[in-house]
Amino acid sequence: MRRRLAAGNWKMHGLATDLTEADALARAHPAPTVEVLLCPPATLISRMADVLARTPLSVGGQDCHAAASGAHTGDTSAAMLVDAGATHVILGHSERRADHGETSAQVAAKTAAAHDAGLVAVVCLGETEVERDAGQTLAVVSEQLRQSLPGSATAGNTVIAYEPVWAIGTGRTPTLEQIAEVHDHLRSLLPDHEMRLLYGGSVKPANAAEIFAITNVDGALVGGASLKAADFGEIIAALEAADGGTS
Repeated sequence: MRRRLAAGNWKMHGLATDLTEADALARAHPAPTVEVLLCPPATLISRMADVLARTPLSVGGQDCHAAASGAHTGDTSAAMLVDAGATHVILGHSERRADHGETSAQVAAKTAAAHDAGLVAVVCLGETEVERDAGQTLAVVSEQLRQSLPGSATAGNTVIAYEPVWAIGTGRTPTLEQIAEVHDHLRSLLPDHEMRLLYGGSVKPANAAEIFAITNVDGALVGGASLKAADFGEIIAALEAADGGTS
């Protein structure tokens, strides 16, 4: 049975003082029945790993370079993330694809590097509003999935996150039927059918339960709502309830 996952992406938010939120989350969920992951900015990974060291919560990065080392000023390798205490890394997020021009081929190379370093890769897919309106959603995510996963991808080292670009940080979400359609389609294409599928894009306490009730939704990649322990805690509780357990 696939273990459900609540992953928080802090994006470019958070200073050392904000680690109190991670500590509060761990205290409120000392024994979660689902997997919980926090991905802070690179500057906080090591310190967050220390805060969460004796808890079941995991820490991840938000990107890594495809090379193990080298003359890549400002970049971080997968091995460096591991050294800082990370166990996971988010790759191919739409903000990386858009802001940094990342291609699916580059995402695949980064994912392979993450696997080589022993990290679990959370690989993101999603269509733009123009692509959705043109009826191209399934074609777009299918191609992104095909091109973004290296041959090393398995259920043990890779999680897929479907995040419609037009829903990220906008407060808008697809209908439950639209989410189900994409997740069912992706499940049929996965190289390993036990690979977990997360939904992301304006997930919040108010809509988490209904999203988690959808078949083939194994959890969520949460943005803004993961910054506050109270909000993320409610989402974790909703995922636990969908999974049939409580912390």
